[in-house]
Amino acid sequence: MDAFWKKGYSGTSLDDLSAATGMNRPSLYAAFGDKRSLYLKALAHYWQVALDTMRADLADGGPLADSLMRAYEGALSIYFSGEDEARGCFVVGTAVTEAVEDAEIRDSLMRGFLSFDADFKSRFQAAREKGELKGDADPAVLATLATAVMHTIAIRARSGAARADLREFARKAIGVLCG
Repeated sequence: MDAFWKKGYSGTSLDDLSAATGMNRPSLYAAFGDKRSLYLKALAHYWQVALDTMRADLADGGPLADSLMRAYEGALSIYFSGEDEARGCFVVGTAVTEAVEDAEIRDSLMRGFLSFDADFKSRFQAAREKGELKGDADPAVLATLATAVMHTIAIRARSGAARADLREFARKAIGVLCG
């Protein structure tokens, strides 16, 4: 996954994958199939980690603003997990460009984004029921916006924005989402 994360799907060679895994080409093929199959496994793994992290952060039942901030902090932890520099989001950095030509990757993107939206929507619905949001607040729209904030943070992390600046951006976005 790290090799794809650093260079993208197209930019990652079989030699890069061999070096990253410590396996020669025949062993790679035997274990994972072709490069695309290995990438799809890495993509599925990333989605699971990202969704599990966000779900845990949103599930605590505390104040909405605190839950959202934990979710964004969790994302920042992933986006800044590279050894040398911020990596941003694996999905945004690798899958978005491949989705144009690959229906399976495109479907993975849509399913993942809809999962993010659904998790945020559930949290906004719970907050509205508890009176943390106005009664006419639209949880579905707020969820889409919350997911968009996540993507913006990912893109800006990859482009070199400081973690502290992205944390402040998230805090201000939460003010808008909760207001």
